[in-house]
Amino acid sequence: MANRPVHFIWLLDCSYSMQGEKIGQLNYAIREAVPEMRSVAHDNPAAQLLLRTLTFSTEARWHHKDPVPVDDFIWQDVQVDGTTNLGEALEVVSRELQTPPMPQRALKPVLALVSDGVPTDDWRSGLRALDATPWGRKAVRVAIAIGADADRSVLQEFLGNPELQPLDANSPKQLAAAIRWASTAAVKAASQPVAGPSDITVKQPQYAPPQLDDDDDDVW
Repeated sequence: MANRPVHFIWLLDCSYSMQGEKIGQLNYAIREAVPEMRSVAHDNPAAQLLLRTLTFSTEARWHHKDPVPVDDFIWQDVQVDGTTNLGEALEVVSRELQTPPMPQRALKPVLALVSDGVPTDDWRSGLRALDATPWGRKAVRVAIAIGADADRSVLQEFLGNPELQPLDANSPKQLAAAIRWASTAAVKAASQPVAGPSDITVKQPQYAPPQLDDDDDDVW
């Protein structure tokens, strides 16, 4: 049987509040997580893992626009710039979760949102657009809140499941652990087959987020 694609999309906050150590650690954490994503993909040979990255600041931009097989994926560092237009980012992603361009035989996509602040645009409009797509509704969603200033309520609404919580990353150590978990556990959950894009009643898979150590003195 041919592999079924799993589209994994990073949505990364690259606003000015992420400058300095935060953006450096984010780049490092994702770069180091890619080999673990390859390992998970190899353990699920029926699924083809495809990676993309969307950054959002004053505008949303594709950092990796075309889906790249995980074995060919090379991380390219992101940079900070501007405000926090999360709504625009969700709107851009929603257009990619229509069929087409999403193939009907795809497995659940993964949406991994990482942010350290408060959205500066109409983010609920973008979330409604995302939720209006069949693939957006059934996507496996994870959210990572960087630092104490992150708006956890926004991330909670993005998750769309009261049983799931955003991961808190209040230090470089916690961010690295959260990125590793989001990169692997979500892919495993997404690799479970679904009926197809017309099946809108499927529930998001349940998975337990890690208990991140909070004893790191190097906090943001």
